[in-house]
Amino acid sequence: MQIVTRPADPATPAALACLRAYYEALDGILPEGFDPGPFPGPGLEQMCPPRGVFLLALDDDIAIGCVGLRGDGSPVGEVKRLWVDPSARRHGLASRLMAEVDHHARRIGMTRLTLDTSRHLPGALMLCRAQGWTEIAPCNDSPHALHFFEKWLV
Repeated sequence: MQIVTRPADPATPAALACLRAYYEALDGILPEGFDPGPFPGPGLEQMCPPRGVFLLALDDDIAIGCVGLRGDGSPVGEVKRLWVDPSARRHGLASRLMAEVDHHARRIGMTRLTLDTSRHLPGALMLCRAQGWTEIAPCNDSPHALHFFEKWLV
């Protein structure tokens, strides 16, 4: 695998394909299903420069992963929609995408990141803890999230 990552507009066909795969995966994992509303869901504009970034992981120009960093102009950003295609898992791609989010967040001027995840995603929980995220009190009202994390960028 020769995987490259790059910022992309989250409204491009490749990004939307990743988001659709992410939503379908969650819908199959979460007991209550996953319905963020009309596809692709709210907040994509906040994953575009200068407020945020949306990263695609590509293998021979085929999108195999993504992650978004949503910003509102403040020093706090929210990591959203981390997804890696099942065929590309167990190669450290999720860790790589998260490290690149940190890099982009610093460039934007963010000093703190937050994210939420479900107890039904044990891999996500392990990744957060392994990368230095700290569990915090709920920071949003997501009906699917039971775990909330923050990471200070120092």
